[in-house]
Amino acid sequence: MIIRETEDSFIMIKQHDHAFLSGETIKHFNRNLLKSDQFFDDALYAAYQHDRSWIGLDDTPIWNDREKIPYTFSDYPLLPKLAFYKIGVDEVEKVNAYASLLCSLHFCSFFSQSENKDCLLFLAGEARRQMRLKETLPDLDVELMQQHFHLLQFSDNLSLYLCLNEPGVEKEEEHPWFRNGFTHTEVFHPDDQPITAAWLNENQVTLDPYPFEKELHLSMPYKTVSKTLIEQIGVAEAYEESENELRKIQLCRS
Repeated sequence: MIIRETEDSFIMIKQHDHAFLSGETIKHFNRNLLKSDQFFDDALYAAYQHDRSWIGLDDTPIWNDREKIPYTFSDYPLLPKLAFYKIGVDEVEKVNAYASLLCSLHFCSFFSQSENKDCLLFLAGEARRQMRLKETLPDLDVELMQQHFHLLQFSDNLSLYLCLNEPGVEKEEEHPWFRNGFTHTEVFHPDDQPITAAWLNENQVTLDPYPFEKELHLSMPYKTVSKTLIEQIGVAEAYEESENELRKIQLCRS
């Protein structure tokens, strides 16, 4: 679950809904910024499905007693998170080998500096998967694969930018992950310039340089869950009883 706290509530966004936003952005990415069109549809599938491991976990939010907020994707207990990451990549692999390779690379990037034994076991298992998948893809272009990997990371981060920031927030008040732009996006620009985003108002976000073929109109599902209701009936039931809402966001040139 992606969580943004307000004074009296939690804005709660399912990970798989956030991943759908990732796919919607990649669908309209300017393909001239990539080495070739090869495997583009597979990379698009990876974006749409990269967080399917959270579908079951997000059905029932759980409470973080220490932080006094629902558990989020970033602080969710490690062992179940690793187990479900593997399940998610397994499910993608049943449909699309190349997309599964990208998803595996994406999840491994989260733990590249970790010395935790469970993370190291996860990384070792995914390294074996990646080697096996590469053997099934004789036409694999490693440079293009790295572009697609960074494209998946960008789409994930752009969607998180839309989810984690208060709509219309000033640049200096943005979530710290994104104030200086999106990492690795310079590979899509001839001047090695990272892509940066900024809120124009509550419904419009600008990107510079702009990497899409046209202005995009996105819809973000979420729930506003009252803190008072959580205190009364618990986070799981409060989430269940809260109404589904939809925020409209336009991505445009700066």
